[in-house]
Parts: sequence; structure tokens; C-alpha cells
Amino acid sequence: MCVTEMKERRNIGIGVLKGGGGGERVEKLKSSRTKLWMIRATTMVLLWTCVVQMTALGETWGPRVLKGWPACFSHPDSSASAVEEKVPAVPSRILPPKRVYKNNGYLMVSCNGGLNQMRAAICDMVTIARYLNVTLIVPELDKTSFWADPSEFQDIFDVDHFITSLRDEVRILKELPPRLKQRVEMGRLYSMPPISWSDISYYHNQILPLIKKYKVVHLNRTDARLANNGQPSEIQKLRCRVNFSGLRFTSQIEDLGRRVIKLLRGNGPFIVLHLRYEMDMLAFSGCTQGCNNEEVDELTRMRYAYPWWKEKIINSDLKRKDGLCPLTPEETALTLRALDIDPNYQIYIAAGEIYGGDRRMASLAKAYPKLVRKETLLEPSDLRFFQNHSSQMAALDYLVSLESDIFIPTYDGNMAKVVEGHRR
Repeated sequence: MCVTEMKERRNIGIGVLKGGGGGERVEKLKSSRTKLWMIRATTMVLLWTCVVQMTALGETWGPRVLKGWPACFSHPDSSASAVEEKVPAVPSRILPPKRVYKNNGYLMVSCNGGLNQMRAAICDMVTIARYLNVTLIVPELDKTSFWADPSEFQDIFDVDHFITSLRDEVRILKELPPRLKQRVEMGRLYSMPPISWSDISYYHNQILPLIKKYKVVHLNRTDARLANNGQPSEIQKLRCRVNFSGLRFTSQIEDLGRRVIKLLRGNGPFIVLHLRYEMDMLAFSGCTQGCNNEEVDELTRMRYAYPWWKEKIINSDLKRKDGLCPLTPEETALTLRALDIDPNYQIYIAAGEIYGGDRRMASLAKAYPKLVRKETLLEPSDLRFFQNHSSQMAALDYLVSLESDIFIPTYDGNMAKVVEGHRR
């Protein structure tokens, strides 16, 4: 369309307006156009003001607000590489989504036994809480056993990791909500030991109705309370996930464990020998091979002193013939030689104090002179926070056991089973 035609059409339009209502309509049209241009101008000024302000704050807000904006809004000295040099990158932790379910109540548990017995029990209790759709309170650890370890859950395990890593399966709290906590402190709590080696149907049929009735149920013994065999695969998978992923030791324990492993690796290959020959083990099992009469009497008195150790009268010889006793240190030396273990290998003793001391360890030390323990590898100052905390010391042994070239248990107990599964 040419310019002449455009002018003609515009004049025709004005003529029509004049013919329909005169100069009044023309004035209104001019006024509306003026207002429209004023609105546009004001909007542009506001937009550019915002852009200038955002650019000025680019260094502070850039990573959050201007993340997707073009590079022209960044200052030359605030490039990505410069930011990375100033601020070390923090790895982002992706948490599993929370599992949404109707909460049937709260489950409190008190674990009993040593570290690995309690560890296995925690796996069971998480699994039970998940399949009953209840909230689990962070487990209480045993403080009345032979070791009298005062450690709390958070002294041994990373409690925040425990809670968050399993939140897609079960809700876990550090303590009860205030109203229920007050009820428990007043002694209004239903407490019981569940039946040993029960399958999950026992907890659905017997324990869940109690939780719904009382809102809070306390299971005061947790060792071997969930059957190992014949369970659905989902239950076994969750047990494994808790044990090998959810239960992570504190950073203090893990750091010291890495130090021990580094010291051992610096001297070549090493074996971890879980020499289960401590006083409590012998008293509980009644296995007294190689002990003198005074030691036999001492172990018997200890067995009677703990009422929850149900078996009191034990024939040591018959128990050994049934294969239910740990290897003695002397038998261990013979076994290692029969397995053709190189005498120059380092052997890390993962155990507490060996009953009988140097007298019982003499033959093993003679056959394998490179026997070491955490106490001989580390300075006393390194272990001062762990003294009188047997479960924390056992946690160190557990970490070293996982990384050893060879792991040899002398008794098929809790640690032997858990470490074997973890290594596999």
C-alpha cells in the first residue's frame, strides 16, 4: 500500500468521525492515545529500574535469582570459575521422599546386648515399625550389660542420617511428642518383651492392637525378636538396607577407623581376627576349655549373676562337642597354620580383653608375631574419648573388619554374621 493511499484512508476516517459527531470525538481519541503512551512509558521506566537494581545486586542474588538469565547480566569479575575459587563446592544431598501413611501410634524400644546384637535388633525394630505403620522413636541402647557402656544412640551412630535415609520407609523421631512424653514420664507406659523369633504376623496380630489402644508401646527387649527365615523378601531387603546403609557410625568413629586402616595398609596386607574369647562370652556360653579351677569358678559366678542368662548349669565338654564354643587362642593358632596363613601377615585382634591374658595368647603370639590391636597402633590420647565405652571401641573394630584383606571369626556370633553380610 502506497503512502498516498494511507493518507486518503486516514482522511476518510476522520471525515466519518466528523460526519458522525464532530470534533468532540476526535478530541477523545487524541486523549486516549496520549494516556496509552504515558502508560507504556511509565511501564518501561519501571522495568528498566528493576533490571538496573537486579544487576547491581547480581553478586549477592545472582546464584539464586538470576540463575537462568543471560551472561550479560553478570559482572566480568564474578564468573563461575571465580565463585568456585572463593566458595568450595558443597555436595548436594538428595533425600528420599517421605513416606506418607496413617500413623497408628508410637513404638519405643530398648536394645540389649553388645554393639552387634543391638545393631541387628535395630534393623528388626525399624522393619517392624514400617510394617505396622507406626512412628519409631530412636532406640535406647543397653547400659546395664557386662560392659556397662553409657553410650547413647547418637554417640555411636549418625542419628540424623539414620532418620533421613530411611524416611521413605518409616517415620523416626528423636523423642516422643510433648504430650505423650509427659505421659511416659508419669509412668503411664505399656512395656513388654515380645516373643523371640516371631514372624511379622505376630506383630500385626498382637502388638499393633496394643499400640492402637495405648498410643505408645515400649518393647523392653529386642534381641532375636523377629524371625530370620521364612520372611517376605521385602522384610529382608529392608533389614539389609538399615544395617548396611541406614546405620552409619559418627564422623569421629569413622575418622579414627580410617586412621587405623591407613596405618595397617602402610605395613602391607592385614588380617582381622575376631577372637571371641572375652570373659562375658565364656561365662555366657559355659565354655571353659583351658581355664584353671579358679577361672571356672569365676565364670560360673558371673553366669549366675545375670538373671536374664537363662542357662545356668552347663557341661563345657558336651557343648564343645556340639560345636557351640568359640575357638580358644591355642586352637586359633593351629587353625591359622592349617590354613597356611603367612606368619609375616599383620593380624589385627578385633576383640575386648582376652580372658587369661598373655598366658592364653602365648602360642598365638609365637606363631604369628605381628599381632596388633587398636591400643598398640594408636596413642592413648587418640582413644581417651572411647575409654569405658566398649560399644564405641567395637565400632572401630567393625570398620577395620570391613576393610581387611581377610576376616576370620572364631565364633559364629552377631559380629561374624553382620560383618560377613556387609563384606558380601
